[in-house]
This record gives sequence, C-alpha cells and structure tokens, in this order.
Amino acid sequence: MKQIYKITYPTGKIYIGKDSIGSYRYYGSPDMQVVNEDFAKLPESIRQDYTIRKQILWESEDCSEAELSAKEVEFIREFCSNDPEIGYNRWPKFNGETTI
Repeated sequence: MKQIYKITYPTGKIYIGKDSIGSYRYYGSPDMQVVNEDFAKLPESIRQDYTIRKQILWESEDCSEAELSAKEVEFIREFCSNDPEIGYNRWPKFNGETTI
C-alpha cells in the first residue's frame, strides 16, 4: 500500500512524506539537524517526554511511483510544510507564499 503521511512533531512543525511500501514504522527523512535544533529550543520536560504523530493522508494500492511523488508535492503545498516556519520539508523550495 503506497501512502502519503503527515508527521507532527512536538515543535509544532510538520513533515509530509511518501512511503512506497506502507510501513507503519517509517517516519520519513526530514533534515535531522534542523529538527534537532528546534528540539533544543523546547523545554527540557518536553524533550524528555514527547509524542510524534503520524497521520495517513492518502493511500493507493495501484498508483505509479510518479503519481505517488506528484501526490506528495500536492500535500506539501497544501499544508505549506516547505515553509520553514511551518514544516520540515525543504523541497519543493518555498516561494514565500503560504496558502493555509
């Protein structure tokens, strides 16, 4: 099962990703340095006890890899997760326009 998912971090920021095999244990590949910098700004109590939420936004059993990639970009733009103030996606490059 191919999926598009949204990860919400305790920093309040999100990451949109795709999974070609439907692994419920996969949490994407945001830039960990950027995530860690944001975590360092959180209170110690949150850094020691936090939850990361994964939501499946879309699924398909038979879409192509190209369709999956296009759907990922569609959701990145819809949720503005490529805006560094909102999320951890760095592609497609944020153009300064937030649509939320």
